[in-house]
Amino acid sequence: MAVHRSVSVVVPSYNRAQLLLLTLDAILAQTSPAEEVIVVDDGSTDGTPDMVRQRFDGRVRLQVIPNSGDLAARNLGTSLAAGDLVAFCDSDDLWEPGFLAAMRDLWRAEPAMRAGYANFRIVRGGRWEARDKFADAPAGFWEGMRELDGHLAAFDQPILDRLIRFQPFFPSCLVADRRFLLEIGGWDESVARMVGTDFATTLRLAEHAPLGVVRRPLVGIRKHDGNFSADVQRMNLGDAAILERILPQRPALAPFAAEIRASIARRRRDALDTAFARRDFRAVREIDTMLPGGARGAQRAKALVARLPGPLSGLASRAMLGLGSLRAATRGRSSTG
Repeated sequence: MAVHRSVSVVVPSYNRAQLLLLTLDAILAQTSPAEEVIVVDDGSTDGTPDMVRQRFDGRVRLQVIPNSGDLAARNLGTSLAAGDLVAFCDSDDLWEPGFLAAMRDLWRAEPAMRAGYANFRIVRGGRWEARDKFADAPAGFWEGMRELDGHLAAFDQPILDRLIRFQPFFPSCLVADRRFLLEIGGWDESVARMVGTDFATTLRLAEHAPLGVVRRPLVGIRKHDGNFSADVQRMNLGDAAILERILPQRPALAPFAAEIRASIARRRRDALDTAFARRDFRAVREIDTMLPGGARGAQRAKALVARLPGPLSGLASRAMLGLGSLRAATRGRSSTG
């Protein structure tokens, strides 16, 4: 007989009272309900605690703390939780009604599961995009998984090397064995206040197996003006900084040091390209100083343009971007015959 796994849901929140309403509605509408839902309010000033008390009294447990960051809020919620499993949902994201049911199925199929992630889709303006995140994975990323049941699978070996190249896992898609998560140190607060802080913890979880996967996109990641994940430039720089920070701290990463350093440089080069396209020349100059040996090739030219006096840098950047668009269009015409 399958064992029922009790679930605690932890929702960190900071100044997202209106977004949090729909998030909690989705959590409370699960076909396989959680035993408890804990909102950790991280020092909000927009009336979030009052909203939670008025709208969800008796259904949601509220814990208010001084502003400490999302990692500290998640760790506090984990320490307060009583469930066998702990699920996380950011205060601006959404779960499909079957999210927790699928996660419980994951543990029924593999009782030794340490943690599991579901697939997700982006939500813009209330509309769920058709493409899911897992579809963006590079060739071979999902190879070697053990098939469990239908849309469920598991990695039976650590996948650190894969996540260095591509990161498809978000906090709102995560369910973990609570005791295991506490034993490995919870959310890694050494990267607190950095952009993309969850990446360090995802890599921490990736050191352990089995790691489960729910292929169905059961989570909606809402994009709006208040979140960093909509800003590719900041996310690339944040991920690079996190990799740089944790590399010397984690023995498990040592075998992948060369690949990690290459990933750091690649992310910063991508950020430089984005900054140049935005004509954010100050950022281009700053990113150039982070690259080993400085920028090279076309990116070196961009860094040089960014150092020209104001009017000249504007003219030169428009010319470079226009030439790039012309080359792309030419390649497109020739490739289609």
